[in-house]
Amino acid sequence: MGGQRWETGRTEAFSDGVFAIAITLLVLDIGIPGEEFDDLWSAIFHEWPAYLGYVTSFLTIGAIWLAHHAVFRRLRYANASVMRVNLLLLMAVSFLPFPTRLVAEAIRDESAERAAAIFYGLALLAIALLLSALWGVVARDRELLVPEVSDEEVNAILLASTPSIGFYAGAIGVAVVAPQVAAFGYLLIAVVAVLRARGDEAPAEQPT
Repeated sequence: MGGQRWETGRTEAFSDGVFAIAITLLVLDIGIPGEEFDDLWSAIFHEWPAYLGYVTSFLTIGAIWLAHHAVFRRLRYANASVMRVNLLLLMAVSFLPFPTRLVAEAIRDESAERAAAIFYGLALLAIALLLSALWGVVARDRELLVPEVSDEEVNAILLASTPSIGFYAGAIGVAVVAPQVAAFGYLLIAVVAVLRARGDEAPAEQPT
């Protein structure tokens, strides 16, 4: 079957670089103004929304990185559709520090917290949709996969990436009426995504 092909090693290395930069940028938005140093402990505690946003986005990007590695570990090569969806995914991930900072700054402002929490949720939802689309593109063209990957494994990874979409949609709905609750909901989704990440199947032990 003809068509354009890309070697996966460089694509994964480039993607890892984007993940690393995005995850590093998150911490740059945490800071304490110098005028608050007179009561530093209080100022440190006062920044809890920034810590919440940092941990949530860090774990979200970490979960995406784990899932992304699982996808590319199973590829023989990438086609044009995989490359395009992967670029869109990287664009969404690299954008995440902005809504993270926005929700951290606005979460205690009654006039802005709802919009910030919804916007953050939409950014997370877009990432989840693109990750699911990436594996969906792969699942539709089995020639992209290494021969050892079974149909059961393809379906398992597809199912593992789908629930987050519904969870994010639900959390965005919560953000309309309870933005701070939704912010902690996004954290819970990130934790679950990390725990659900799939690596390579362990080889069966050979009898001695």
